[in-house]
Formats: sequence, C-alpha cells, structure tokens
Amino acid sequence: MIAQTYFGWQERLAEYQEEAGAYISLASYLKSGHFIAATLENFQSEFLQMALYVVLTISLRQIGSAESKSLDKPEEVDRTPVPHPDAPICVKKGGWRLHLYQNSLSIAFAVLFILSWLGHLYGSYKSFSEENLLKGKPPVGLGKFLTEPQFWFETFQNWQSEFLSVASIVILTIFLRQKGSPESKPVDSPHMETGK
Repeated sequence: MIAQTYFGWQERLAEYQEEAGAYISLASYLKSGHFIAATLENFQSEFLQMALYVVLTISLRQIGSAESKSLDKPEEVDRTPVPHPDAPICVKKGGWRLHLYQNSLSIAFAVLFILSWLGHLYGSYKSFSEENLLKGKPPVGLGKFLTEPQFWFETFQNWQSEFLSVASIVILTIFLRQKGSPESKPVDSPHMETGK
C-alpha cells in the first residue's frame, strides 16, 4: 500500500506538473479520485473473487482438484448445525439468525464487493473530473461518465485477473503438488483424487 501510494502520487504529480504546472501534496493525493479509484478497483476484484469462490464452491466440483469438495462423500461443512454450549449465539438462537449466519461469509464478501465497487466508481469519476478540470474541459455527469470506457476498462481488467488466478489454482492442483501447503493434495495422491 505504501509503494502504491508513493508511486501513484508521483504519477499524478507528473500529470499535474505537465498539464498545469501545479503541485499536489501527498495529503491532497490521498483524497484524490486517482488514489481512491486505484485502491478500490483492486479491493473490489478481490472481494468479487472471494464472494464467487465461496458461493461457487458450494455446488461446483472439479474432479482431481485439491480445491474441490468430494464428488460423492458428504463434507463436514455441509452438516446441519447443532446448538451446543460452544456454538456461536446465532446457532443457539436458530431461525432467521441461523439462516443469516450460515450464509454470512458470502453475504459479507458480496457487501464488501458492492461497497468497494461503488467506492471505485466514485474515485474513478472524481479522477476523471479532476483530469477534465486540469485540461480545461467541461464537467461530465455521472451518467455520461458511465458510458465512457475508462471505468469499465479498469473494472474488467481486474476481474479477469482474479478469475484467472482462481481457475489456475483449481486446475493446477489436479496435477501439481506443494509439500506442506494446505492448498495442495499430499504429494503421493493420485491426480484424479478430489479434495485434500
């Protein structure tokens, strides 16, 4: 984060000096659309990746992958919650609290994704407006901004990298091993053995 902040500030500083002969302080940069957009565009893709990973691994299987649940055996994570003295309060209470709690991980990642996507939109729009102001161009409304390719390019370039990384670990763990890693099957496991 420190490196991103420093080099992002230097990039923006160069733009300000080139366009207007102006200076932007580090404190001003931290409030700029450039910083907000760059930070939250990365956050949103991570939260999207985790939300989809959690939701899709509920029902999708990949034969041979260490990241997949078993194709035919029930898993511990699928058992019906049973209230006991050490169980979380929502399990003890049951009802809607239990229903919400047993889906709370995917809900949390979905909310974090939506908030970071909105933050990225805000930062990207603010950055676009700042650039237009520097270049002496008229302001553009948010609706018009959403028809511009910049925001969508920023969004989709990050999303595709996240999907590639998830697909890579799912597929590569079929054939490759890493001794000692909980993300790998044991080194002597057959390729078509599913799960860890």
